[in-house]
Amino acid sequence: MSMKFDIQPAANPTSEKERVAKLADPGFGRVFTDHMAIVRYNQAKGGWHDAHVEARSNFQLDPAGAVLHYAQEIFEGLKAYRRDDGGVNLFRPDANARRFKASAERMAMAPLPEDVFIEAVEQVVRIDRAWIPGGEGSLYLRPFMIASETFLGVKPSSEYIFAVIASPVGSYFKGGPAPVSIWVSENYTRAAVGGTGAVKCGGNYAASLRAQAEAITHGCDQVVFLDAVERRYIEELGGMNVFFVFDDGSLSTPPLGTILPGITRDSIIALARDAGKTVREEPYAIDQWRKDAASGRLKEAFACGTAAVISPIGKVRSVSGDFEISGGAAGPVAMGLRKQLVDIQYGRTNDPHNWIKTVV
Repeated sequence: MSMKFDIQPAANPTSEKERVAKLADPGFGRVFTDHMAIVRYNQAKGGWHDAHVEARSNFQLDPAGAVLHYAQEIFEGLKAYRRDDGGVNLFRPDANARRFKASAERMAMAPLPEDVFIEAVEQVVRIDRAWIPGGEGSLYLRPFMIASETFLGVKPSSEYIFAVIASPVGSYFKGGPAPVSIWVSENYTRAAVGGTGAVKCGGNYAASLRAQAEAITHGCDQVVFLDAVERRYIEELGGMNVFFVFDDGSLSTPPLGTILPGITRDSIIALARDAGKTVREEPYAIDQWRKDAASGRLKEAFACGTAAVISPIGKVRSVSGDFEISGGAAGPVAMGLRKQLVDIQYGRTNDPHNWIKTVV
């Protein structure tokens, strides 16, 4: 299904002077570009329609809008990167489109055709390309969908709004990736089999915030969740997947099912295997993690996701005591994979898996 977008440029876009000032230190997710893409869904009108790009503005939503009461809401996160030649790259937008569709199906929402998702993202990048920072900065793109039907009965909505907004972001780590400390959550779980753990929906993140706050009170940067059944096996961080690197050169990562199928996670598995490394997708218990860190069998641990790419894990804290991984320093495997991935994203090296989509 292809859809033509009606382009309505903003009447009063941000001045170049003001934009340059905002791009000097945009932080993460606090500065927004001038435009957004919107596509609406109405069952009675035959499905998806009214695709357009317009000035970023507030939604008008009835107080009985379904999203406000029953949380039918999903989102994605991806980035646009400015190449050295001035062009712009997207990294694996087709994978985001597929995951968005899978999320919609799990949440009983109208699935958006993948090519419409990609076209909406590209349109926002094209119209707001001046907002893409140079250097290690990028344009963070947030496609999302909310249920907009007005009713208070518990049923899937018959109306939806899909939109894409964009936010320029600086380098996630000032001065290079610093190892993070993580808190092992023993009171809260993230997801169970049959739940929504593999879905990128707001409710998952809302449910993780209490555990994240607990991590911060214990002096940690992030929380790591254990499985809901045995409370033993590592699942993922508050919003990132996790990898372990062993002394034989192999890597392991928790299996999919109750965790988000991360696109960065999938890319790391592919790159590590390209380099001849063994990558296992298997359960890994917290006790084993502690034991392997003490014996030296475990050489590195790192988290990964769209925002930070790769974050080395230096210290793990829990009620049962703390432990460090390789003296708390960033390891060569994590840093090597991070450089390789970032170089592909910015078009500085060859792209063996055809992950890059050139927008302009």
